Amino acid sequence: MADPSTQPATVTRPTDRPTPEKPTGLGGQKSTRGGDAVFKFVSTGAGAILLAIMAAIAVFLVYKSVDAFTSNDSNFFTTKDWNPDPSEPGGASSFGIAALTFHTLMTGLIAMIIAVPVAIGIALFITFYAPRRLSQTLGYLVDLLAAVPSVVYGLWGLFFLVPNMTGLSDFLDRYLGWIPLFDYRPTGIPGNRSDFTVGIVLAVMILPIIAAITREVFRQVPPAHVEGALALGATRWEMIRLSVLPFGRAGMTSAAILGLGRALGETLAVTIILASAYNINFHILENGGVTFASNIANKYDEAGDIGTSALIASGLCLFVITLVVNSLSQLIVRRKKEA
Repeated sequence: MADPSTQPATVTRPTDRPTPEKPTGLGGQKSTRGGDAVFKFVSTGAGAILLAIMAAIAVFLVYKSVDAFTSNDSNFFTTKDWNPDPSEPGGASSFGIAALTFHTLMTGLIAMIIAVPVAIGIALFITFYAPRRLSQTLGYLVDLLAAVPSVVYGLWGLFFLVPNMTGLSDFLDRYLGWIPLFDYRPTGIPGNRSDFTVGIVLAVMILPIIAAITREVFRQVPPAHVEGALALGATRWEMIRLSVLPFGRAGMTSAAILGLGRALGETLAVTIILASAYNINFHILENGGVTFASNIANKYDEAGDIGTSALIASGLCLFVITLVVNSLSQLIVRRKKEA
């Protein structure tokens, strides 16, 4: 009988198993290069088409504005009057965007001052304070306000807000009249067709947009940040101040700028309320003047060749202002994200 110690040792090798392929697609699925290529082509083409459309709009506005710039006998950027089509044959054309720019920016600024804090407060209440059923109902109502047509807001402002603004205007004039903005100089009852009234209407219009976007931003806050702050003994407001607001700062800025873009380009509501006056008046409780959008709506039907070109030139200026505002917002958002 052979000695087991003298037998050669049998080497046992593990069974060679095929290395599993690592999933490269979403949800653990294998990626198809053909699908990725198609998606990349479609998305890149969509972005290129959007840029091409914006460039085409800019080129069209510039081309149609040439006659206005060459026929204007006054400075287009500093003149307040709007008389592109003189009544007498051979008369001089004199028009500018000084008053239009002032009232457009003034009404938009008033709307932002009123709407942004209220919208952020609504978003915080719906996200962190209200019970679930109440938050769902309030969120639905806020989203529903964004679908209301502009003419409804304009008619509400004309028939309800304008007649009932006298008490508030008198109050602001009595106690804050030492500030030029709230000083009502004319004698008699305020007419209330002012930049302040339009600013309130625009604030109600842009509030649902800002609140809805801000609410979605707050929902993206990591639960670990919220729960960690509460576990360390922070109150609910301290948790919001230290964890939620810093996280959502970039999103809140984007929402505010989006609302400002809506306010700057609003036409119908502003046209219904504001008077057709080409002036620059820092007293916001007095009768205001026209904006870019309301001037185009008021003057388009009666404009001649030069008048139409002048209106298109004012639209080009509004296009540039909106583009600059959105570019600045993107710059602010990028810097805050990097910080």
